[in-house]
Amino acid sequence: MFKKVLISDDLGSINKGVVSVLNNLSIKNVEQVQYCDDAYLKIKAAIAIKEEAPYDLLITDLSFKSDHREQKYTSGEALIKELRQENIDIKIIVYSIEDRLQRVRSLVKTHHINAYVCKGRKGLVELAEAINNVAANKLYLSPQVNEALTKKTNLDIDDYDIELVKQLANGLSQDEISTYFKTNSITPNSLSTIEKRLNKLRIQFKANNAIQLVAIMKDLGLI
Repeated sequence: MFKKVLISDDLGSINKGVVSVLNNLSIKNVEQVQYCDDAYLKIKAAIAIKEEAPYDLLITDLSFKSDHREQKYTSGEALIKELRQENIDIKIIVYSIEDRLQRVRSLVKTHHINAYVCKGRKGLVELAEAINNVAANKLYLSPQVNEALTKKTNLDIDDYDIELVKQLANGLSQDEISTYFKTNSITPNSLSTIEKRLNKLRIQFKANNAIQLVAIMKDLGLI
């Protein structure tokens, strides 16, 4: 079982619930922070100070409300990305209200998180299950997002497709999406490429038009 755990969540009430789960699992060495920057600094410091044991588990939310304090890592995903890029040896459990399958899929496949637990009525029960599974080197996903990695939903789409349909859902025309992509340095951004990509997605999701495509992808939790 884990010996030293760091909780990163900006809501103190959530942290208390997580601490109670850890205590019930006989994990007593637990620290809490409310900013991702603080989480990063604590993890790095524990590695740098030889006399101090490193954290072996991070439990983090994804969304953090901004306030007067300027942050380098403004989200749990940014924190996770940095830790993985630096190859820091730590297990990571995401504990979030977010339940979009594409988001979960990306976190597991791209950032190699070890568990994804959805906050809710059974969230703390599932969190306890997740901790036990991760301690045994097993991946854990809450039931409501478990389909994120099944073949049925493992569709041939990427972050570009998600952003494209997201802007379509925001009411932008194809011309406006092209301009938006150029402004934000998203490539490819030509109108012809966007038209071809949307046609491909419509065929793939068997959508008759753009409105139905947006509706289908929302139902699947992809946007």
